[in-house]
Amino acid sequence: MLEIKNINARLGDFRLRNISLELEPGDYLTVLGLSGAGKTVLLEVLAGLVKPETGEINLDGEDISNLKIQNRPFGLVYQDMALFPHMTVRKNITYALKGKGLSNQEQGNKTLELARLTRVEHLLDRHPGTLSGGEAQRVALARTLASNPKVLLLDEPLASLDVKLRQELRELLKKINQTGKTIIHVTHDPMEAATLSKKIAIIEKGELIQWGKPEEVFRNPVSEFVARFSGIKNIFPCTFEKTSEKNGLFHGLTKNKITISCLDDPGKDAAHLMIPGEDIIVSKERLETSAINQYKGIINEIYYLNHGVELIINVGEIFSVIVSKRSVEKLSLAPGEEVWLSFKASAVKIL
Repeated sequence: MLEIKNINARLGDFRLRNISLELEPGDYLTVLGLSGAGKTVLLEVLAGLVKPETGEINLDGEDISNLKIQNRPFGLVYQDMALFPHMTVRKNITYALKGKGLSNQEQGNKTLELARLTRVEHLLDRHPGTLSGGEAQRVALARTLASNPKVLLLDEPLASLDVKLRQELRELLKKINQTGKTIIHVTHDPMEAATLSKKIAIIEKGELIQWGKPEEVFRNPVSEFVARFSGIKNIFPCTFEKTSEKNGLFHGLTKNKITISCLDDPGKDAAHLMIPGEDIIVSKERLETSAINQYKGIINEIYYLNHGVELIINVGEIFSVIVSKRSVEKLSLAPGEEVWLSFKASAVKIL
């Protein structure tokens, strides 16, 4: 188990504050955040490149906070790969095996094994300058894996790759993780995190805002920042009157005077309400339903996505609604069409 306890670190004017996380062996943690949030600094603290002011890093019950870089069981792969340009791919991978007490034959066998795992066997006699971005990234992974780290640290490994290469590398990372390797992967892409992770941590301005399983974080964000970063668009600042509780419901009023009813007590006069686009029903007529929130509006835009269709609908406030392609065809939905939106009070979350 990897335990990160109350890590505080300073790098110039930037500070990493009170970061605490726990990972089981074989976990895949994705660290999400905007540029400059502190994601890479966290990796460098774990790798031993940045010394924390306070806090502990425990691995399998042992405090490794003061171990030298070369003695830490972590393997860090930066976005720029940092391959040795004067060495072939074979020598780049084998370099990490030097000083391990292996014979030349054992080093060769291990290099070939890792090259096969990362699918660079056909590139062994090439130099890094002749490789594509995806090929170089796989070589960098093979070289890092050669040192047999307990935890693999990845800094934006997919950022500079095209769509096809990103998909190929995602599959490789899943394969490596399935061998039991613990991975901590830094990114700013929520979709990347959702497709790879067993756990997600979101960092904002050096602070850990939320972490947990992807479905928990994305479905139950604790703040407006996390919600928007998770891709949720229906977030409305609302005011609540103290007398607004009726029949167990609480009624918030948006800036444009749209009333949104929810089950949870906001606990204050103003709060942000969030409604996941997948929880909203679109119909041509007003529905006879228990969903108390119903609004008539106009479709402004339609966007076709990999996982469905996004409708941008104006009901006085702009809503983003996710439906299936079949629903679009069945209801003959098109920009300019008048539709009804419906969602239950239980679908509304208070941030």
